[in-house]
Amino acid sequence: MAHDETLAARDLARLPKGHLHLHLEAAMRPETLTELAAQKGVTIPPTSGFSGFSAFAGMYQGLLAVLADEENLERLIDEAVADAAADGAYYVEFGVSPQYYIDTFGSVEASLDRHLEYAAAAGARHGVEIGLMVTVDRTFGIEPASVLARAAAARAGRGVVSLGLANEERGYPAAEFAVAFDIAKAAGLQSAPHAGELVGPESVWQAIHALKADRILHGVRALEDEALVAELAQRGIPLDVCLTSNVILGVVDDLSEHPLQALLAAGVRCSINADDPILFGPGLLGEYIAAREQVGLSDEQLAACAWTSIETTLASDDTKARARTEIDNWLSTTGDDR
Repeated sequence: MAHDETLAARDLARLPKGHLHLHLEAAMRPETLTELAAQKGVTIPPTSGFSGFSAFAGMYQGLLAVLADEENLERLIDEAVADAAADGAYYVEFGVSPQYYIDTFGSVEASLDRHLEYAAAAGARHGVEIGLMVTVDRTFGIEPASVLARAAAARAGRGVVSLGLANEERGYPAAEFAVAFDIAKAAGLQSAPHAGELVGPESVWQAIHALKADRILHGVRALEDEALVAELAQRGIPLDVCLTSNVILGVVDDLSEHPLQALLAAGVRCSINADDPILFGPGLLGEYIAAREQVGLSDEQLAACAWTSIETTLASDDTKARARTEIDNWLSTTGDDR
């Protein structure tokens, strides 16, 4: 019977979805990393076997060593978009860090423009709408954050869709970056900071009040505060959740205990994302499979998460309408149609 049920299951690759929590460098294919590292004569950064966030952050920096050449960055973006298309993505919002490429392109602004150029071309080739989330690194300080926010704001409506806030939460509270996020919001960009991963509900509250968050990346520790869960549900602020990342970085012990099911039951909108596939393993499709098989989400819940990953973004009206129709079609399939 289990075998028959597996055969009859709806194909998750055909479920239209967005990918909203994906750091660009860590979307690299492992084989591409091996090849580029050999070309540049650098030691391949270890991409597994780490424990905890600090070790993870150090390994992430190692990925940048192979991306100093323009053609390598262009290849990374093209392959990442192709992989997203294969996983059923209609929309991808890459977290980009143009500040890491100043030596290659000369300035934050020139770097961001090149990211936009490569992303637009790859999106057109593979039939995926692409938006860029310019990501502030908490550990770099407030003034660099404002520089990034101004560069992002100047490109609103030209492919930049949001301002993010990443890296170590502990010791770098969201409220310190309010000025940068005010710049972004004034330009019509979404506020999409990381919060509620390494620090508890207080981090999410700050993201909501100080940064006027439209979306929260991670946010799963909101479940520790009933009032916060109610606030998220009432406001409709979605959480861009990363299942495998939460386990590997010690946020939760096991996928069977992940808060996603409880958050959805409480009325909190959530999307499903991969965060850093080269470090954590699964891509977007793999995370949906894990959500079904290990977290226990129903197809109706998976479809709701997929719609959240499209509807709560600045994706175009055409993309949203097409995704809505195809999600409904996916849910309506039965038997051999699946």
